[in-house]
Amino acid sequence: MDLSDFDYQLPPERIAEAPLAERDASRMMLLDCVGRRWEDGWFRELPERLRGNELVVVNNARVIPARLFGRRAGVKAEPAGRKTGREFLKSVIEVLLLRRLGPDRWQVLVRPGRKIRAGERILFDEGLESEVVGRGAYGLRELQFSSAEGLDEAIERIGHVPLPPYIHRPDQASDRERYQTIFARVGAAAAAPTAGLHFTKRLVERLRERGIEMVELTLEVGLGTFQPIHAEKVEEHRIHREAYEVPEETAAAVARARAEGRPVLAVGTTVVRALEDAAAKFLAGCGEEKTAGPEVLAAGRAEAELYIYPGYRFRVVDQLLTNFHLPRSSLLVMVAAFAGREFLLEAYRHAVETGYRFYSYGDCMLIR
Repeated sequence: MDLSDFDYQLPPERIAEAPLAERDASRMMLLDCVGRRWEDGWFRELPERLRGNELVVVNNARVIPARLFGRRAGVKAEPAGRKTGREFLKSVIEVLLLRRLGPDRWQVLVRPGRKIRAGERILFDEGLESEVVGRGAYGLRELQFSSAEGLDEAIERIGHVPLPPYIHRPDQASDRERYQTIFARVGAAAAAPTAGLHFTKRLVERLRERGIEMVELTLEVGLGTFQPIHAEKVEEHRIHREAYEVPEETAAAVARARAEGRPVLAVGTTVVRALEDAAAKFLAGCGEEKTAGPEVLAAGRAEAELYIYPGYRFRVVDQLLTNFHLPRSSLLVMVAAFAGREFLLEAYRHAVETGYRFYSYGDCMLIR
């Protein structure tokens, strides 16, 4: 499949630059994949729009202030003829923390990163500094940090909320609360699982009052979720790994729902990736014949390696609540695998024409 098959036109004014005053005030498009029709609604209607026997799975990953701004400081032993550390201090560097590799070591995305070489130091505010100890493609680096205080404390104090680049404003104090779901409590994510941003405590209570079961997992959102597709052919994309954990309670709840014929509703593409990757690993270890039984995934920690594109057969997820995604992105490709590419893009065109708000702080769709 050509990457251009997953493109659409979006006027800039359709991108949500800020959250609504109330989390659950967003619009929600309901997509019926069997009947190939959609209906406009509101997220607050979610409890009444469901059958009442769903198992709802949410991502409880916590977003950290993963965006750091520093200055280049040269290398420890500068070769003759190189720029001096004093000259390097003029260059501002943006660092996005992606994945923890050790107590003080992170995989990061550096901008501009093309000239940042191994051995170079980056200095941040209040005594935090780092050294480049590894280099990868597309601005990826490994940084070893050092700080007079604990690294996590320094990040919390000087870091910025990692708002996506299509939000053209600086982060604000309010983003520390609004770019975080009410479920957030585990891990260190570099982006929010945005489908969960719509939920409020009261709406969760209404879901439970209807008898809807809710469970959690953790996928630490990183480069695998938001790295652009660079290949011209969708199938040739290589997705980055993301750490996740499926608790015993969640694995048991999925098996119970399958045994009882109840649908599993994934809140967001990160939940889809974790559940389907866990199922792929479980079934690879015991044989595909297990798909006939209720047990389809095992609890535990792992790294998501699964790349979902059209043609994929979903083993766990029956329904999906998701925000609108960027053109030519792996997330749009995943949702197209679930809903059907042509039908999904027709729904996206309707959303553009009728004023839906797009992306992280935007509206959502319920697909079933």
